[in-house]
Amino acid sequence: MMKKLSVLLLVVMISFPAFSQVKFGIKAGAETTTVPTYDISSGTNNIEALEDASWGFHGGIFMRIKLLALFVQPELVFASNTFDYTVETATVTEVKSQTFNRISVPLLVGLKLGPLRLNAGPAASIQIGSPEALIDDPNFENMYKASVWGFQAGIGLDILNKLTLDARYAGGLGEKFGDAVRIGGQNFQLDYSQKSFLLSAGWMF
Repeated sequence: MMKKLSVLLLVVMISFPAFSQVKFGIKAGAETTTVPTYDISSGTNNIEALEDASWGFHGGIFMRIKLLALFVQPELVFASNTFDYTVETATVTEVKSQTFNRISVPLLVGLKLGPLRLNAGPAASIQIGSPEALIDDPNFENMYKASVWGFQAGIGLDILNKLTLDARYAGGLGEKFGDAVRIGGQNFQLDYSQKSFLLSAGWMF
């Protein structure tokens, strides 16, 4: 039995490179994201978003590990979005902007059908710094979560196995699973409200 298992393992190790392929790439694009909302409309403070969504940009690197028609694609992407608000306080009403910079780390699993790709998977979002507080309140920054988990899903197109085009939807998991989930003894904060539609182009090497 051990001899048969050894032979089978050797065959798998020899044949695996023939069925798998690893590629690296760079990508960049635009994304429209729903504006974060703040439940502050009492007393002398009132914050209202000027628009429901805002366009931003993203760019980063990815690796694609292909096995027959399936593939795994981890990514490391910097993204930035700026949102405009009307802020009313006791003394003044003015328009203020908040810029959110973050590192997004999707881990996608997909199916490749010729040049077409279908993919989905979890995505971590890590905030870089803190956006400027819209009102003078020491507790305002407590509304920002340093890191959250959501998901991405979409379709893609590969042209000549070099140029990649992607359209994805990114959403939160908080509405279904609550503020956090516990996996392997660790708590993972979940995103609630912000949803994005992402368009990107990339180049594989």
